[in-house]
Amino acid sequence: MWLSISVKTDAIHADALSDALMGAGAISVSVEDALAGTDLETPQFGEPDGLITAPATPLWTESRVIALFEPATDLVGRVTRAALEIGITDLPTIDIAEVEEQDWVRLTQSQFEPIHITDRLWIVPSWHTAPDAEAINLVLDPGLAFGTGSHPTTFLCLQWLTEQVKGQETVLDYGCGSGILAIAAAKLGAGPVLGIDIDDNALIAAHDNAVANHVSLELRHSRIPFKKNADGHLDSRFDLVIANILTNPLCVLAPLLAGCVASGGKLALSGVLAPQAQQVIAAYAPFIDLHVGATHEGWVRLEGRAC
Repeated sequence: MWLSISVKTDAIHADALSDALMGAGAISVSVEDALAGTDLETPQFGEPDGLITAPATPLWTESRVIALFEPATDLVGRVTRAALEIGITDLPTIDIAEVEEQDWVRLTQSQFEPIHITDRLWIVPSWHTAPDAEAINLVLDPGLAFGTGSHPTTFLCLQWLTEQVKGQETVLDYGCGSGILAIAAAKLGAGPVLGIDIDDNALIAAHDNAVANHVSLELRHSRIPFKKNADGHLDSRFDLVIANILTNPLCVLAPLLAGCVASGGKLALSGVLAPQAQQVIAAYAPFIDLHVGATHEGWVRLEGRAC
């Protein structure tokens, strides 16, 4: 058994309090929206470092810091002293709850069931039996990189790939994360498939997931530039280009991503909330006409074809 300590604070002190609680012996610390579950809940959609300035308010104005401790005496005193160390003199109520011992691996696995994308494609965690042995079953476990098929934007992109991949199309997955979209494209019959990401850990995860699914991908870091030919066009152009990132980096990358689409090829973008769709469409207008191809749980997939 462990003890969970919960304290409300503000964005200014949340990080410092987290560090102070770790110094006071906490096993782990997390920060959550203190207003989660209410009408005042504030979603946080951060942008990848290196592309866009981080949000001006990195945490919630009303944050809840939750620390896990081994059972001990005077936990309230330890938390109070940690708060005083960082300048919090008016400490709110400290809530303490018991956390029972559980099989955390089994509990985590129970939260990830096979995901039905289309009759042609399923995403199946490695500990599950594929519901449809005749379908294309992509084996993927939760990991460090984004992309398990459960997020609406990933779902939208996977649906698009099942519609577009007929066989032997060249594919670019920009911002490949776990590699789920690139691997799905390869298993659906596309090839060659290139995955690009800004995160070395994501590229490692994508490689490992590709091996587990018995497909071959080319993977590389975004710092490696595309080569251009004599007329200034990119040497590498693809039948299908897909990017599941976020609105701001998608806008920044408009010239690059549009330039990667071969003549007559198709582009699909997601990671875009419905109210942001026109912003992205406008950013790509000088290069390729986009339209909303599908929506899911407040997110959109934008699509277009190169001339």
